[in-house]
Amino acid sequence: MENKSTSSQLPTALRLGNTVTTDKCTIIENFNKHFSTAGHAFHLATPTLVNCPAPSTATRPSPHHFSFTHIQIAYVVKELQNLDPYKSAGLDNLDPLFLKLSAEIVATPITSLSNLSFISSEIPKDWKAAAVIPLFKRGDTLDPNCYRPISILPCISKVFESQVNKNITDHFESHRTFSAIQSGFRAGHGCTSATLKVLYDIITAVDKRHYCAAVFINQTKAFDSVDHHILIGRLNSLGFSNDCLAWFTNYFSDRAQCVKSEGLLSGPLAASMGVPQGSILGPTLFSVYINDVALAAGDSLIHFYADDTILYTSDPSLDTVLTNLQTSFNAIQLSFRGLQLLLNANKTKCMLFNQSLPAPARQSSITTLDGSDLEYVDNYKYLAVWLDCKLSFQTHIKHLQSKIKSRISFLFCNKASFTHAAKHTLVKLTILLILDFGDVIYKIASNTTQQTGCSLSQCHPFCHQSPIYYPPLRPVRSRWLALASYSSPNPLATGYLQVSAR
Repeated sequence: MENKSTSSQLPTALRLGNTVTTDKCTIIENFNKHFSTAGHAFHLATPTLVNCPAPSTATRPSPHHFSFTHIQIAYVVKELQNLDPYKSAGLDNLDPLFLKLSAEIVATPITSLSNLSFISSEIPKDWKAAAVIPLFKRGDTLDPNCYRPISILPCISKVFESQVNKNITDHFESHRTFSAIQSGFRAGHGCTSATLKVLYDIITAVDKRHYCAAVFINQTKAFDSVDHHILIGRLNSLGFSNDCLAWFTNYFSDRAQCVKSEGLLSGPLAASMGVPQGSILGPTLFSVYINDVALAAGDSLIHFYADDTILYTSDPSLDTVLTNLQTSFNAIQLSFRGLQLLLNANKTKCMLFNQSLPAPARQSSITTLDGSDLEYVDNYKYLAVWLDCKLSFQTHIKHLQSKIKSRISFLFCNKASFTHAAKHTLVKLTILLILDFGDVIYKIASNTTQQTGCSLSQCHPFCHQSPIYYPPLRPVRSRWLALASYSSPNPLATGYLQVSAR
């Protein structure tokens, strides 16, 4: 059984070079070939750089030693019992429901196999074989580049990786290994906290009547392009023991993948690069991979959320802002090149925040190392929030209004079909979820609070058409603001929000 998050419907056609095929078997085979070679984008785009030494990326050797700790049976039992029975099985066809129901029985042999893996520095090949599902992102349905590969690994592998991941993240967090400006896949961090930090810096600069400019950096197939040798070197510099390094070397070797969709399965292909999207360890390993890129930011500020990167700086002089931003952007590009990550110049954008200062007649271009000028935009979707150069949030609010209107119209037209309890659940999941996400972000823009509140209130009449009572927006948003304000000075809050609150 496949749930919504992992199910995939094959496109009716797929473009292969100059031809378009409609044969489903050909489509899944070509999807697999495309996904297995996606990580080679850097080598294909920069052949001259591959043959010469890559620019070195600064690293910070860690004095802290790390070794794996043995897995306890109780932990495995807990992880098995927490498996989602509606998730897909891996290529081993071990159904998560079966493992969940038999947790007390199968936990002992799974624990023994896991600990034996640490001792031998080997991982069963079946645990490294992934069923890849092509998940459409947006754009042209015929273009395989518009699909994201989601790896469905065996459930036993996920249980095992979760313990490995816990060992690593606990070690990193206790020793503050991760850069303070890395928010992706970390406990206590999220899209909202990351956006709050960035906006706090930008609004602080704007309130001082400084110019502020940002580059939203986009990488081509970042997760698929992770070079295993470079990553092992990173882990070595972080104090991982030789046994751990040998284990990770084996973890990356002999990985295979097949594309699976609509009951069809492609032939297996080797996955020689990248970290599996959909795995437990993949996000943490990617964060390790790019962690030290921040050292190259120089006089500019930078923030990471997985592969979403924003580089920004401010100054009373616009010329100084653009000069510093260009210098930092050049250094960041070199760092990414050292990691063999390819910049997507078409999707990397610039924005000049000019809420009160006069806009220049002609802005100096920010260019890539290849000489391409980046496009200046007035709106950009950053971590699910539409930012605009005036910090009015009007673009984001219009998107919220559009989403809410369509959902409430559906609920209103079909209100007779649902019980009161169902109506309550539907409103909570389809409307409140949209309004609650990141709503505290608008409040920190002090000069635009009234404007934002008025625009959001336009959604409220739609909410009154809802088949149940919807709470007023002002108390809901004030509650989130109070929680954020309380959390910021809290020692358990995200580090950069503690700094901002002082």
